[in-house]
Amino acid sequence: MTGKVYLIGAGPGDPELMTLKAIRMLKEADVVVYDRLVSDDIVAMAPPDAQMIFVGKASKCHTVPQNRINEILVEKARAGHVVARLKGGDPLIFGRGSEEAGYAAAQGVEVEYAPGITAAQGAASVTGVPLTHRGLATGVQYVTGHRQADGVLDLDWKCLANPDTTLVVYMGVANIGQIAVGLMTEGLPGNTPVMAISRASTPDETRMISTLDHVAQDARRAGLKPPTLFIIGKVVSLYNADQFDPAQEIAAHA
Repeated sequence: MTGKVYLIGAGPGDPELMTLKAIRMLKEADVVVYDRLVSDDIVAMAPPDAQMIFVGKASKCHTVPQNRINEILVEKARAGHVVARLKGGDPLIFGRGSEEAGYAAAQGVEVEYAPGITAAQGAASVTGVPLTHRGLATGVQYVTGHRQADGVLDLDWKCLANPDTTLVVYMGVANIGQIAVGLMTEGLPGNTPVMAISRASTPDETRMISTLDHVAQDARRAGLKPPTLFIIGKVVSLYNADQFDPAQEIAAHA
């Protein structure tokens, strides 16, 4: 008897930001295949008798290759199990969820999907910085700041350097300097505000406020590590540090 795969968005880390559907799917699982970015509190919500399989990745450190993850999902489902594929954020936003779902479906395995709050939305919810705001940003763009196998970061800088939209950069710590230069070269002002937020909505969350022309050196000085999200645009000017715990703030340039 073939089981099924639940592709579950765990959100940015706070268990209360998971959907009811995601929680229900997780509690039905016989096998849980989970990523590095899934918080311990969410992993602890799995059934106590479920088989737990960690397949977390870090930059230049993929303990389980992606093709093997695909195979694990199908093998466990074909053995009759309900498999929860638990991924941080939303599986279909820079999460390779569509690759995993496509592989499983091609092998005749049923896949159901529970969306998750992506990191950008999680960051907005805890910092009060909106992704769009009347008079400041009429749209928002999500991009990845990292290419597979450290390939060339060939983004459409002209399109991204729109002062009337908010730009959210995922996985951009290593390349934030190149990103800033690309945007400024296409006319985005150097004084455009930038927020960097690491592990949004978790107890380990940290934030840094900077500007486009200083963000690379500020990020380097602050020692920012993945996972860190960058929000670039005029909406960051709405951030009110007085509303939040100063222990979470990382000092930027003077």
